[in-house]
Amino acid sequence: MRLGVLDVGSNTVHLLVMDAHPGARPLPAHSHKAELRLAELLDADGAIGAHGVERLVTIIGDALHTAEEKGCEEVLPFATSAIRDASNADAVLRRVKEETGVGLQVLTGEEEARLTFLAARRWFGWSAGKLLLLDIGGGSLEVAYGMDEEPDAAVSLPLGAGRLTAGWLPGDPPDPADVKALRRHVRAEIARTVGEFARFGKPDHVVASSKTFKQLARLAGAPGSSEGLYVQRELSRTSLESWVPKLAVMTAEQRSGLPGVSEGRAAQLLAGALVAEAAMDLFGVVELEICPWALREGVILRRLDHLPEA
Repeated sequence: MRLGVLDVGSNTVHLLVMDAHPGARPLPAHSHKAELRLAELLDADGAIGAHGVERLVTIIGDALHTAEEKGCEEVLPFATSAIRDASNADAVLRRVKEETGVGLQVLTGEEEARLTFLAARRWFGWSAGKLLLLDIGGGSLEVAYGMDEEPDAAVSLPLGAGRLTAGWLPGDPPDPADVKALRRHVRAEIARTVGEFARFGKPDHVVASSKTFKQLARLAGAPGSSEGLYVQRELSRTSLESWVPKLAVMTAEQRSGLPGVSEGRAAQLLAGALVAEAAMDLFGVVELEICPWALREGVILRRLDHLPEA
C-alpha cells in the first residue's frame, strides 16, 4: 500500500510518500517538503503567531494535494516539539483541523524517541545488540537505549538546533560569550539524564539520526548522499571536536558553503554541533554510525505493525 507520512516538525513540514507492506522494507516514492521553522516563530509568550499559523495551514493543504496526486491510500499526520511546546497549541490544532480536515497527532518527546529507536532497530537489526540512539531535531534532542524494539530508556530534551539558535545565538557570527554560555547550558541539561542510561550498561552500537548528525558526519569526511543509503557513514568525537571551534567563528553564509550543509540549516549547525559534541562526550561515545531511517520511518513501521494480516 502507498502511505504518506506528514511530519510537522520544528524546521519543515515534510510529506514522505512510501510504498509499504507488512514484512517488507518501506520504499520511498516521493518527498515533498517546505521550510517553516516553527521553532523560530514563537512570540514572547511562546505562541505561534498568526502569520505562522496561516503558512502552516497553506503548507499542509499543499501536502495533502500532493498525497492525493501520488495515490496515497492513507496519510499519517503528526507534529513534534514546535507545536507540542507552543502555548497556543490547542488553537493551532483546531485551526488546522477546521481548514484542512487534518487531525494532527502531537507526539510526546518520549514517543518521538521510541519511534525513532524502532526505525534504527529495524535498520540495523538484532545483531547490533544494545543500541544507544541520538537524534537532534529543530526543537529537541531525543536519546533512547535498549536491546529490543521498545527501548529500556527514552528521553526528550529541549535542545533542538533551531530552538537553541533562536534563543541563545543571535549574532552572525555568534558572540564567543554566547557560545560559551550555550555550551554550558547544553552540557548541564544532558548531564541530568546520563545516570538514567548508565545503569543499563555500555551499548554495543551507538547510532544517530537527523539532518544535523548527517551534516556533521559529512563535514568529517563521510560519503555524500549521492552515494546512496547503504554506504556506511560514521562520525568520531575527535573529528566533531575539531569542527566545533571552526563553526563557531563562521557566519551562516560561510557554513552554507561547507560540504553537505544546506543554506536553510547553516544558521543552526553550530548549536547542533554543540549538542552532538556534548552528547557524545557525556555518554562516552567515541564514534557513532549514521542511521538513514528516523522518526518518519518509525511512524510507518508502527502503522504496518498494526495492519490486520491478509
